[in-house]
Amino acid sequence: MRFLKLIMILLFIAVPLVAFSAEKAKTIDELAKMYDVSSCKQCHPKVFEEWEKSYHAISLVGSPRTMATIASAVKDGILKEWTKSGAKEVKDIKVEHMLSCLKCHLPQIKDATDAVAQEIAKAAIDGAAGDEAAQEKLKKVGINCLICHNQKALIHKWTDGEPEAGVIYGNKEGAHGDAKFKALKKSPIMKESILCGQCHGLGPNFDLTEPTQCATLYGSYLHSYVPSGGSKTCQECHMDKGHLMPAYRDPDQAKKAVRVEVDAMGYYFLPKPGDSIPTAKVTVKMISNAGHRIPDG
Repeated sequence: MRFLKLIMILLFIAVPLVAFSAEKAKTIDELAKMYDVSSCKQCHPKVFEEWEKSYHAISLVGSPRTMATIASAVKDGILKEWTKSGAKEVKDIKVEHMLSCLKCHLPQIKDATDAVAQEIAKAAIDGAAGDEAAQEKLKKVGINCLICHNQKALIHKWTDGEPEAGVIYGNKEGAHGDAKFKALKKSPIMKESILCGQCHGLGPNFDLTEPTQCATLYGSYLHSYVPSGGSKTCQECHMDKGHLMPAYRDPDQAKKAVRVEVDAMGYYFLPKPGDSIPTAKVTVKMISNAGHRIPDG
């Protein structure tokens, strides 16, 4: 009987450890499989199609200015100018080195090994140089459903706790018809700009070992747009086309965000017969209707 009790105690202790310890991904393919969202398409085909066309879906490639910037951060930053980084070659790169970019462009890197960070660094360098295979590799992972609807869905952890495994967070409570994510719970920030602000941030990431300033939209939104009387959320402006979430690179979005007025007068000044000096006077007025500075990054 004592032996049986001992076994039950050990099982009670061991089960939670097994249930909450996930092995980290060793390759981009493993990380992609870990964060696979293909099952979402079955019930949300329109949302899934919109998301697939978005920059969020290819957050390591982007416009593809993003990919080139990540490559530059690796070559010129980590391996060159950041002399105390401890990394001299790509094989020396660790997850912590890549967080200056991946904290926002691939938050799921927290569930990956240093080998994945190295794979991403090399693919970014090769992809920026025109290697299409490397670009396709980077497109396997991105900001997908699970980032917004699980990992980033709760911010105030002492109030709301940590995001739970097997739960999709949205605006409702109830059952969720997915084999892996069976529950639907309400996120207090799903419709609030603070959800987006976690990545489209305040400015320098002072929590990183090497603080960098990239995303500043949320800071601009909070410190300029809101105090001047603005009341719209990020979602109200950027999700009128659903989960495509267009930005200033989208022609229709740009027309809404910025109005440009140009007045031009051109004439020739003739100092003497046969000479002509083209002279122009141009007045340009640019008015921003956006809720933040443009561009960002």
